[in-house]
Amino acid sequence: MFKTVLFPIDQSRETREAADVVTNVVKKYSSRLVLLSVVEEPPPDAPSADDPMGSPEVVAKLLENAQSLFSGQGIQSEILERRGKPAFTICDVADEIGADLIIMGCRGLGLTEEGADDSVTSRVINLSPCPVLIVP
Repeated sequence: MFKTVLFPIDQSRETREAADVVTNVVKKYSSRLVLLSVVEEPPPDAPSADDPMGSPEVVAKLLENAQSLFSGQGIQSEILERRGKPAFTICDVADEIGADLIIMGCRGLGLTEEGADDSVTSRVINLSPCPVLIVP
């Protein structure tokens, strides 16, 4: 049913909590697991911020650690690092790899009208070429 699962990761607690669901789904369906992390390029007019997800080195280490975590569970995974706006990049990669499911954590920002426009999760749900499983 879910031959290819895309798991976008960042350094959030929600990503760590979603990893258990990813493990269960991938094992149950013997899915191919693709781990994705997006290096977000700040807007040119934005003040320089210390966003760790803006550092390719930090993102590469994050992907290696996640791959090790799944490997310890007996799950092979592929890793992808991309640059761009997270929601659009996640959906583009899902389409590119033929993902049958995206599993991601949710920070809850999209649950209010004020946060809906800023929520990566909400944008992925609206743009995704495949089903999206949100882990609260």
